[in-house]
Amino acid sequence: MSINQLIFRNLLKNLKNYYLYVFALVFSTALYFSFVTLQYDPTMDGVKGSIKGAAGIQAASILLVAIVAVFLLYANNIFIRRRSKEIGLFQLIGLTKNRIFRMLTAENFMLYFGSLVIGVFAGFAVSKLILMILFRVTGVEAIASLHFSAQALLQTVIVFLVIYLLIMLMNYTFIKRQTILALFRVTSMTEGKVKRISLFEIVIGVLGMILIGSGYFVSSKLFGGSFTSTPTLFGAMIFILGAVIIGTYLFYKGSIRFILNFLRNRKKGYLDINQVLSLSSIMFRMKSNALLLTIITTVSAMALALLSLSYISYYSGDKTAWTFTAADFAMTNAKDAEKFKAALDGKGLPYTEKRLHVLQVDANVKDILKSNAQNYANPKFNSNVMGISVLDEKETGGRDVAPEETYFTGYSDLLQRFLGFKDSGTIEWKGKTASIPQKYLGLEKNNLVSAYFTSGGLPQAIVDHTVFEKLKNDLNPNLQKKSSLSISINMKNGADLKKADMVFQGLHLKLENGNFSFYHEASEQKKTMGLTMFIVGFLGLTFLITSGCILYFKQMNESEEEKPNYTILRKLGFTQSDLLIGIQAKQLFNFGIPLVVGLLHSYFAVQSGWFLFGKELWTPTIIVMVLYTALYSIFGILSVFYYKKVIKEAL
Repeated sequence: MSINQLIFRNLLKNLKNYYLYVFALVFSTALYFSFVTLQYDPTMDGVKGSIKGAAGIQAASILLVAIVAVFLLYANNIFIRRRSKEIGLFQLIGLTKNRIFRMLTAENFMLYFGSLVIGVFAGFAVSKLILMILFRVTGVEAIASLHFSAQALLQTVIVFLVIYLLIMLMNYTFIKRQTILALFRVTSMTEGKVKRISLFEIVIGVLGMILIGSGYFVSSKLFGGSFTSTPTLFGAMIFILGAVIIGTYLFYKGSIRFILNFLRNRKKGYLDINQVLSLSSIMFRMKSNALLLTIITTVSAMALALLSLSYISYYSGDKTAWTFTAADFAMTNAKDAEKFKAALDGKGLPYTEKRLHVLQVDANVKDILKSNAQNYANPKFNSNVMGISVLDEKETGGRDVAPEETYFTGYSDLLQRFLGFKDSGTIEWKGKTASIPQKYLGLEKNNLVSAYFTSGGLPQAIVDHTVFEKLKNDLNPNLQKKSSLSISINMKNGADLKKADMVFQGLHLKLENGNFSFYHEASEQKKTMGLTMFIVGFLGLTFLITSGCILYFKQMNESEEEKPNYTILRKLGFTQSDLLIGIQAKQLFNFGIPLVVGLLHSYFAVQSGWFLFGKELWTPTIIVMVLYTALYSIFGILSVFYYKKVIKEAL
């Protein structure tokens, strides 16, 4: 048999074992080529200025290269070790190490660059679809076309050629360092199997759970008023990050063995075959994989958290824009409003109009501020006095209030975290010459005026008409806005909103005059967060595929190592179905534990500051986590099928 025939036969033999590796390589190449193609696509020129498309995609492509490179190097390390006996046999029959390296290089070249070619074609085929998805989530109106970029191809080839050279360097180093005896012992080396759990493992196991719990606890208090300065807030964030990561490592290193050992001791050593195949194997192998699982869990949690937060912002785009405008169109200049209404009439677009007079009045709110709000007091000014927009209940058409009563409405969720109001108490309006005490009735959610009057999310106060007139006649001129008139224009037909926005934008009304369009603000929000969600989503999908493949490859190794055990069990009379029950439980732990821990990490990361990104928590977060879990579970199912194949071949 010639060397060329040997290379070809080895390639065919290993291809059936490396199909998932080939799939991940093709997928990574296709995704990278698609991203790079977007950078050079001429249809992106119209959106680069508005959503920073090129910069975002370029940054994503760099992160994508890092993820793919780490995955390919790690996967190659697993495969070269699996073939250690084969390499040892080649040396025994007289092949030199250099000849063996050239054989592996030729074999990997065909496998690697064959996958690269397929990946480039796949990436070119789906590039239009990816561009359409980008336009869809960002709300950009443009025609996506199929575009092949020679620059993108060159960049892709260079990047993956560098990764290939690193892989070859790793293979060369491995072959040169190993003796023939060591090559036959690589796959049989223990993964740190220990029969008895030590006191040290118990201690680090308990410590790991304590660290994770303390990180979760501090994260829940992060923006609740417990940390009142930038240094303490930054220190708390560092503590959370360090405690959770170190705690996760110790959890895999000792906590799982400690918990499972406790369960095993309760059975006093009497384990059935399913428990032996699941619990015992996990106890012995989870410790040796602690670092790998920590990295996978941490990065998974980061990907989930970033995707959840970006989707929260995207999902909350309309509500966020509405709190900013409080109407389809918000204006403060009567002349601009008349001009806009005339244009709407000219287009035959029906609308309704509402006008509110708004006063800016200082209020002493010390009695109704929650205790956590006092923690953010600035010593340079009296934090208990704030400027509030005051509205006449006669104009708002809301609930009636007595002359001695006031209620707030339109308060932002973000500011509520820092300056929370109680449900009752007293406030004092401070005019230029006199003060008016009022009974506070609580807070409502409806926003009645635009952000022009609310100073970044402060509430509006509703008072009785007589009180409003008193405040109006005793105003502090230094507090007043340029305009005291809030004009809200709402379209009678929601389908006309887009047309009305085109009219609004065509008039070039000045933003500094307090002119806002809800449709425009919502579109800008979706453009910005849509791109972020698009990039994070595809990066998260790439990491999901690569990390799932890594765990799958580890299970391939374990199944091959345990094959002799399955042979013995089959000879003892255990059926394939008997063994598969234990294997399924094992895979549930192997894939489920990192998944559950990653989901918990991401949930506590999201819940600590989700309100900084939007107004909806549960729906976006649950959608992201369910999709991630469903895709991640595919690799667990594939590993069960591989075990089934190994068990079938064991007898």
